[in-house]
Amino acid sequence: MNDTPEYSQDSSDLSPAQRLEAPNTRLIDAGIATISDMKTLRACIAYENQHQQRVPILRQLEKRANELRSQDKDD
Repeated sequence: MNDTPEYSQDSSDLSPAQRLEAPNTRLIDAGIATISDMKTLRACIAYENQHQQRVPILRQLEKRANELRSQDKDD
């Protein structure tokens, strides 16, 4: 990947559309796995509910939410 603004290496700069509308499922999985805060997660859930409403994606987002909550409890 280039270091151009189009290809940021910081996953926190990805929009919900970039995370959830990737061209293949492996990239979507990676986009969800790299969500590190609840604000981003909520934005992705809202985006998915407004656009595709794919149950498997919403389940992955729910799983990630549980992981983030668990991390918060450990801290």
